[in-house]
Order: sequence, then C-alpha cells, then structure tokens
Amino acid sequence: MIPMYERFRRFSRRDPMRFQHLRHDIISARLGITVERLYYYAFVSGIGIGAAIGILFYFIAGVFEPIIVPSAAYEFTRQNRLAIGWLSDLPLEDILFRAIIAVIIFIIISYLTYRIVLAFPGIMKSSRATRINLTLHNAVAYMYAMRRGGAELIEIFRSLSENSHVYGEVALEFRQVVRDCDLFAHDIISALRELQMTTPSAKMKDFIQDLLSIIESGSDLSGFLKAKVGLYQDEAKFEQKQFLNTLSLVAEGYVTLFVAGPLFLIIVMVVMGLMGPGALIQLNIVIYALIPIGTAIFIVFIDMISSQPESVERYTVIHELREYPDIEIKEGDETTETGLIASLKKYDRWTYIREFISDPLHYFLVLPHRTFYVSIPVALIYLTYWYLQIPAYGDFEFYLTVLDDYVIASFLIVFVPYAIAQLIWSRRISEIEGSLPDFLQRLAGINEVGLTIAKALSILVRTNLGLLSYEIKKIKRDLDWGANVEDALVRFEERLSTPSISRTVTLITRASAMSGEISQVLTIAASDADMSETLKRERQGEMFLYTAVVYLAFFVFIFVVLVIGTQFLPVIEMAEPVDSSMSGAGAFSSVGSISALTYGRLFYHAVVIQAICSGLIAGLMGESSLAAGVKHVCIMVFSAFVIFAIV
Repeated sequence: MIPMYERFRRFSRRDPMRFQHLRHDIISARLGITVERLYYYAFVSGIGIGAAIGILFYFIAGVFEPIIVPSAAYEFTRQNRLAIGWLSDLPLEDILFRAIIAVIIFIIISYLTYRIVLAFPGIMKSSRATRINLTLHNAVAYMYAMRRGGAELIEIFRSLSENSHVYGEVALEFRQVVRDCDLFAHDIISALRELQMTTPSAKMKDFIQDLLSIIESGSDLSGFLKAKVGLYQDEAKFEQKQFLNTLSLVAEGYVTLFVAGPLFLIIVMVVMGLMGPGALIQLNIVIYALIPIGTAIFIVFIDMISSQPESVERYTVIHELREYPDIEIKEGDETTETGLIASLKKYDRWTYIREFISDPLHYFLVLPHRTFYVSIPVALIYLTYWYLQIPAYGDFEFYLTVLDDYVIASFLIVFVPYAIAQLIWSRRISEIEGSLPDFLQRLAGINEVGLTIAKALSILVRTNLGLLSYEIKKIKRDLDWGANVEDALVRFEERLSTPSISRTVTLITRASAMSGEISQVLTIAASDADMSETLKRERQGEMFLYTAVVYLAFFVFIFVVLVIGTQFLPVIEMAEPVDSSMSGAGAFSSVGSISALTYGRLFYHAVVIQAICSGLIAGLMGESSLAAGVKHVCIMVFSAFVIFAIV
C-alpha cells in the first residue's frame, strides 16, 4: 500500500507547472517546506480539524434544533423514542438531524482548513513584503554607513545579515546572497539576481535592479546608496499613512464586529431565552468563544502587518582560548587562577543582589514581567484565603457571583503592578528616543570639526538632553574606565534594548570601526531616528482616536448590559400572566426556570472578557505592543469591577 505522503508527492510532481505559483510563494515566504509536504499537511489538518469540530457540533446541534425544525414536527419527534441502549432517550430524528449537521460542518471546516493551509504561504509572503518595505530604508542607511567606511559589497551584506535582530526581514533577505556566495560559489551579481526573483517585496526588487545597474556600470555606489536613503525615507512616510489607514479599518471592523456585534447578539439571546433555556447555551458560546476567538484573529492579523518587533536581542559569542590543548587543567584552590575566577564569579552574583537591594524599583522597571515573581504568589495567597472564607451558600449561582469578585481582584493584583512598571519604563524609553535625533546631530557637528567619537561624547556630557543625559554620563564613565567606544555604546544599547537605539548603535559602531570621519553617517542616522520618531508620533496621534472609540464602545457595552440586567430582566421575571391560556403566557413561562443570577453572572463575564480583549486591541493598535495594552485591560476591568459592585 502506497503511503499517504507518497501519493501527494507523485500528485505534485505529475504536473510541476500547475504548482509553480505555490512553490514560488513558499520560497518567498522562506518556509523551508516542499509543495508535496504542504499538500500533505493541508489534507491531514483539514481531516483532523474538520472531524473534531464535526463531533463537537454533533453534541451541540440539539440546541439549535428547536429553532430550525418547526415546533409541531419537533414535538412529534419527541414522542418517537429509540429503544437502543444509551440512545433510548434520543428520538431517531434527533440523531439524524445531529448527524446531518455534523457531516455538513465536517465538510465545510475540512475544506476551509485545507484551503487556509494552502493559502498560508501567500499570506506569509505578503506579510514579509510589508515588513521588508517598512524597514528597507533603515537597512539602506546601514549599507551607506558601511560603504562610507570602505567596506566591499559582500562584506556589507554579511554584516547586515549578522544584524537580523535589528533589521529584521531585510537582513534575512540579504542572508540569501551571503549563503549563495559562500556555499554555492555564486558571484555577487548572480546571487543578487536570484534574490531579485525570490524576494516578496516589489520595492526590494526595484532596489536590487538599480543596485545591479550601478555595479555593472561601475558607478559611484556610495552616492547611489545616499540617494536611496533620502528617497526611501520619503516613501516610508507615505507607506506609514497607508499602514495607518489599514489599522483604522481594522479598528472600525473590530468595534463593529466584536463590540457592537456581541452586544446585539446578547440582546437577541436574552429575548430568545424567554422562550426556552436552550438560548442560554448560545449565549455562553457568544461570550466565551465568539469574542475571544474573534479578538485572537484580529491580534494575529495586526501582528502580521506590524512593522517593528517588541524587543531586540544582541547575541555575543565567547571564545575559550586553549593555547596549550595538550596540558591538563586541574581545579585548584582560591590561590590559583581557576580559584580566583570562581571567586570573581561569586562576587558578581553578590553584586546583583546588592544592586537589587539598593534599587529594587529599577529591577522591576527594566523588565516589567519580573513583577509577576511577586504579584502571582500574592494573588494566589489572597484568592486562597478568601476562597476558604466563603461560606457554603445554598444557591450555587450566588456562590459563583461572590467568587467572581475575588477572582477579578486577584487578576488585578497580578496585572496592575506589571501595567504600572511597563507604563513607567515605556515613557522613559519614549523620552530617551525623542532626544536621540538631537543627540546624533550634535555628535555629528562635533565630529565634523575633527574630534573623535570618544571626545565628542565627553563634550556632550555637559549638554541637557533630558533622560538621555544620564545615559551619556554612563557611556562616559565606561570610557573613563578603559572601555572602547564600541563596548560603551553596546552596553548603552543593552540597558535600553529598543529597535531605534539598536539601529543607531549598530550604525555608529560599524561606521566608527572603519573611519573616524563619520559626520555624514551620523547625520543620516539622526535623520533616520527623527523620521522614526515622527512616524511613531503620527501613529499614536492617529490611533488615539480609535483607542478612545474602543473605550466609548466598551462603556456603552457596560451600560446596555446593566440596563438589561437591572431593569429589563427583573421586571420580566416578576411578571405573571393573568391567564395561562393567553398567547403570551408561553413566551414568559420559562423565565422562572433561569435565575436572574445566572444572567447577571454571564453579563459580568461578558463585560470582563470584553475588557480584556478590547484593552489588548487598543494597546496593539496604538503602541504596537500587547504589553502596552495591559494598562488598558486593567483600567477597563477595574471599571467593570467597580460599576458592577456599586450596581
């Protein structure tokens, strides 16, 4: 018997031209997978996910049967039971109805999953094209700095590819050129032509085409790169506007679909609940599944089109020198070299402890997630204590209502310290990055008169650049203690670790290592940093309006839910029909079967889930970070907690 994968391999190789477009998308997306393997994954995923969701819908299809099947037929089927073991409580028509629904859902979900997996390379290709376009001007500025220092083109590409933590997808693209030249013995022109055919970015295709023309004609490469830097910086402003338009559309779609939409569905479900308890399950699906899943889809989409990573990391390689590999190294006491090194490491560990004791706030501000080391144990202790204090209420719904308050309070205990630390640190970073263009302009001016970077930094210590002045003093201190300029700037980057500062430090260190006259490079870096700050301010200003819309929609959500829970349901619950034979009696006869506390609990959970989802979306749109959305989450959850406690 031929294995499943072998069948797909033969199928894909039978007509290679048929799958040429898909193969090109896979290469451009840099997925590292073959066409036949992708088809195999698509088929297996479609069958697996379709079967799982089909089985799930088999069990929940009974909830929708009274809505779809006419009432007379539904009541008739309830009188025809099967006498078959555990199925004796289900009518034959119920089983057939659920089976048909399950099969239909299986076919639909399997086909959609199959198509989505096959479309995934195209989606990733478009995402990479967007990321390349939004960071290409930074990479070209880096190439110009390297060229000004006299570096050859292949060395520029190699250095750029080594800084993928800073330049992202552009660096990964040029890594293909380095690979082709080093491993496949291609010359740089053929390697660039290969990259031109496989890169997903049309903008980068044009850049490579122009670069090839300059190389083949022997023109001035430095002048070409300088002109491209200015051109791409102007284009980046236009592309930022397009990106903000896309974000605006996403924000409007989210508010419409997953704030106003669930609110409308909740109102409809409550009214349907008056006609039977089956709508209660549908209400649970809307609250616990529709809102979180829809928000997750929006978060993934926004992340795919976003331009900047949330953090950067610089990797260092430590080489252990073995000058005499044939001599055995023995562990000695504290008087030997090995013992002294061990004592030094022990001293460093105690240094970290002393630094934490001297300034514990800074320990949490640098990495806000460290607040979880304290807040999570405190929240668990708080929740456990009050959980043991809750008396055994006879009404389980009332018990859950009381427990919810302590769970929400524990949630706030965990995330409020993180939100505060993240807010303080992000504002500190924003102020430093705002002073960076002025710092680079002054550094360029001092370097232009003939002073080295080290001397220029010594002079800039006396200038007033806000919080950046404190960092310049630390750089000067490192220089005084014997560090070179590159090491001092790298330590400055490690203390802050933001994309803008990483690009600036990488640019300066590479340029200064090749030439002492880097005033033009510093001017380009200042212009690049100023443009990045301008784009960031434009995004924050544009998205502030939609963040406010998210807040307003959330509070409208709370208001409507409170009106339903406190005004509508109690009146309906207390209403008693005068005559049970009246036509309206059947509509209200089931109100008493569902407790008002049940609806109140569901409404409370709906508001809290909406607060978490809306807060994360607001942070991701406004500041391109889920971590920045935690403060919005805490504000909304706390507001819901207080409002429901008062009401």
